[in-house]
Amino acid sequence: MIEVHHLTESRSLRITWLLEELGLDYQLVVHTRDPETRLAPPELEAIHPLGKAPVIRDGEQVVFESGAIVEYLVRRYGNGRLAPAIDTPDYYRYLQFLHYAEGSAMLPMLLQIYTRRLGDGVAALQPRIDSEMQRHLGFLNSELADREFVVGNELSGADIQLSFVAQLALRLCGTDAYPNLTAFVARIEARPAYQRAIEKGGA
Repeated sequence: MIEVHHLTESRSLRITWLLEELGLDYQLVVHTRDPETRLAPPELEAIHPLGKAPVIRDGEQVVFESGAIVEYLVRRYGNGRLAPAIDTPDYYRYLQFLHYAEGSAMLPMLLQIYTRRLGDGVAALQPRIDSEMQRHLGFLNSELADREFVVGNELSGADIQLSFVAQLALRLCGTDAYPNLTAFVARIEARPAYQRAIEKGGA
């Protein structure tokens, strides 16, 4: 059985959701953040030296980094689900968005979250952060203008990987700024597999 090391209030919800979409049995090992530092507990370092989540153990195979975990699970257990066929144009679109989520889109939003705690000391940097957020979120909003999901109209691993970006965008910018992202979040959060993941591991 797949073992999932899950950190509360983190991006690891994406992995439990993916496992629910695939209909796979898994054991959830829940780690709770320190209430003061908001960091993961040291016990998580036993499975990943950096103490980060999510991490999965599948037999002898340990995989960390959300994008790598999504690729591993979809390739090994997807049986044609949640990813387009390799060597098709849709597959390369899928691959780009799968890695875009953490490779590019998350950085300006993380900067926004962290710099909000610093007060006036970041005034000079704030316009650049705001413009980068608008650039990335505007791009994602436009990419969802004529489709339900980022690759055609079927859920894929790329959507699961991008879900945290979209949800965080709504928290930071509200639901009116990017209507296509708002609709995307509503679609994914209504999925039964997503709801099951919430029930088992928390929001």
